[in-house]
Amino acid sequence: MADTSVPPPEAADAAVEAPTATRPNRRKVREGMVTSVSMDKTAVVVSTDRVRHRRYNKTVQRDTRLYVHDESNQLAVGDRVRVQETRPLSKTKRWRLLEIVERAR
Repeated sequence: MADTSVPPPEAADAAVEAPTATRPNRRKVREGMVTSVSMDKTAVVVSTDRVRHRRYNKTVQRDTRLYVHDESNQLAVGDRVRVQETRPLSKTKRWRLLEIVERAR
């Protein structure tokens, strides 16, 4: 009779690696439009999400205002940007600029 209480070594390694295989960087990435640059080193980006209403099954747009850290004040109103979640930089600022996808015309 074989002893089945100890799993084979390859099965144990697969179980250990499973949780880390999700995403190497767990920080959220959002894309949105710059609506305000009146603060120093901070921009307000509106990120629009399209979600389906639970009862009526109609698509609804939800806007979220994200306060983004812009170290060099390079953003302008109307720019399309990609931002990433980061540690709290101030009372409301929790996002940093990753890249400018499209400049305002």
